[in-house]
Amino acid sequence: MIKINVTKASSSKLSDLDFANIPFGKVFSDHMFTADYIDGAWTDLKIIPFGDLGISPVNLAIHYGQSIFEGMKASKMNDGTPVLFRPELHVERLNASADRMMMPNIPKEIFMEAIHRLVDLERDWIPNEPGSALYIRPFMFATDARLGVQVSETYKFIVVVGPVGPYYPKPISLLAETQYTRAATGGVGEAKTAGNYAASLLPATLAKKRGYDQVVWLDSKEFKYVQEVGTMNLFFVLKDKVITPTTEGTILKGITRKCIIEILKSKNITVEERRISLDEIFEAHEKGELLEIFGSGTAAVVANVAKFDWNEKSIVFEDVKTHKIANGLRDIINGLRAGTEEDSFGWIEPVRSQVSAS
Repeated sequence: MIKINVTKASSSKLSDLDFANIPFGKVFSDHMFTADYIDGAWTDLKIIPFGDLGISPVNLAIHYGQSIFEGMKASKMNDGTPVLFRPELHVERLNASADRMMMPNIPKEIFMEAIHRLVDLERDWIPNEPGSALYIRPFMFATDARLGVQVSETYKFIVVVGPVGPYYPKPISLLAETQYTRAATGGVGEAKTAGNYAASLLPATLAKKRGYDQVVWLDSKEFKYVQEVGTMNLFFVLKDKVITPTTEGTILKGITRKCIIEILKSKNITVEERRISLDEIFEAHEKGELLEIFGSGTAAVVANVAKFDWNEKSIVFEDVKTHKIANGLRDIINGLRAGTEEDSFGWIEPVRSQVSAS
């Protein structure tokens, strides 16, 4: 049994929360989990009141970027039971990111116990509104206080949680990015590391100034092949199949992406994971063979794409309500979380209730 010391907050901020109006990523619950990696072991596992951290001005993560994170969600089933969605995949991906960034793995049993204990303690923060959830952010960063491009010897692992509404409440517009690149072969594209997102800020901001919600990243060599969106993996629905870019070390191995592929295959819908060129997509659209485009991710779940532009070319879907594949997938995933869809995959994990203050 993993021992986690719990210190409860003296008062709660929950009464101040308007569950009908929750801005994404700006509201956090009363507590957080922390652990420290010292002398080759994770120590001082505890749940404490949410608060600021004291960090040295020469913290290695600030200067050299050893920082990784995950994004998860907890939701409530119709009977009020808090549940997690495939949490084991998130610790696997976090550790894959850690391997690439020369950081220690977090043992699965520590990760899972931390998530269960924290979500159980904060279960009243889980919204009941459709499309809303308790967002879970596990992250790890270097804590050595020194300069010099070296691997840190100490690290901190933290989990914070907060209620969120739908990430994309309406269909989105995308712009193919033909100047900037997110990741190159051999780089850290498939790691969920902070620097990847910092590099995306300028092109994403420029696209938003032009009226787009996000950019579509292309391969860094030819700017020819579709990779992913800044917040999602991408899927293209053709008349006879669904295609999605293969993960080649430059694309995040999305967990929602994996779930969607498994759902589609269970329904005998052909799914191809391969390189997809812009020419192929726009030619399929011109021929009337491209039926839908959608994105997938933990935050977005399944997001309908209403517009996709590339240079002077444009793909526009006037009514995404008719998009049976994307809308059906979103209903299945949300239904699994709510308990209205049979969990034939075994993906839903009820949150264990066992918190006690020490």
